[in-house]
Amino acid sequence: MKAIFGPAGSSTSFKNQNKLSLCEYLKKFNLTAYEYQCGMGIRISQEKAIEFGKQMKDIVISVHAPYYISLSSVEEEKRKKSVEYILKTAKIAVKMGAKRVVVHSGSCRNLSREKALTLATNTLKDVVSAMKTEGLLEDVAICPETMGKVNQLGDLNEVLKLCKISETFLPCIDFGHLNARSFGKIKDKSKYLEILDEIENQLGYERLKIFHSHFSKIEYTVPGGEKKHLTFEDETFGPDFEPLLELVAKKNLSPIFICESSGTQAEDAKKMQDYYESVI
Repeated sequence: MKAIFGPAGSSTSFKNQNKLSLCEYLKKFNLTAYEYQCGMGIRISQEKAIEFGKQMKDIVISVHAPYYISLSSVEEEKRKKSVEYILKTAKIAVKMGAKRVVVHSGSCRNLSREKALTLATNTLKDVVSAMKTEGLLEDVAICPETMGKVNQLGDLNEVLKLCKISETFLPCIDFGHLNARSFGKIKDKSKYLEILDEIENQLGYERLKIFHSHFSKIEYTVPGGEKKHLTFEDETFGPDFEPLLELVAKKNLSPIFICESSGTQAEDAKKMQDYYESVI
């Protein structure tokens, strides 16, 4: 198996044309992955999700759960609602034929990181129980995501701890987020290797091999972290994808890379894929 690439949502170039279907559009770029965006809420019916899955039968689909999910909220009702939102997203994912649901890890605002992690852990344990009850746990991998703002839960170690809740969980490693929250420390292959080694040390090679990933260049501020997503044309902020893909090829990994560039996510996913193909 090889790594595969695709965009998060639709690039500007797709939104500006009306003739091609999304599947045909992705095939123009030879991309084989796509992340369906439910960030603003789950606004697709189960019937339309089934139809979407049929149209995208040659594409590996993942789904991003709503942004307003709060795994670490101090309000119990919000945590319960978050379990419901994740469960609803998982059901939509199954209808589409998607195997992965990406979930934001939570916030540390007004909380210690330890307390926030404990709350998020308990929430995700409730998610596991709910998915078992619904018979979904083996069908969909929940993917806690590394986050870009310093006051958010979701540094690398925190995400890996959350993934230990269930062997079915996979980490969503957003390298742009990790670079932003560390104020630009991902500068070369050694830092990428450190990240990949940590995933393997904590979760094992089998989960490292198939990890989920978001990738984009991201502008950041000090001390806040992530400010906004950029395109690969930016030469000020990182990280660069080439050293990472060289390691992915060398280590025989087969992750899904979802590009989150601002408006050029399909075009930039294609750049990643072309470089990867040149080094494998």
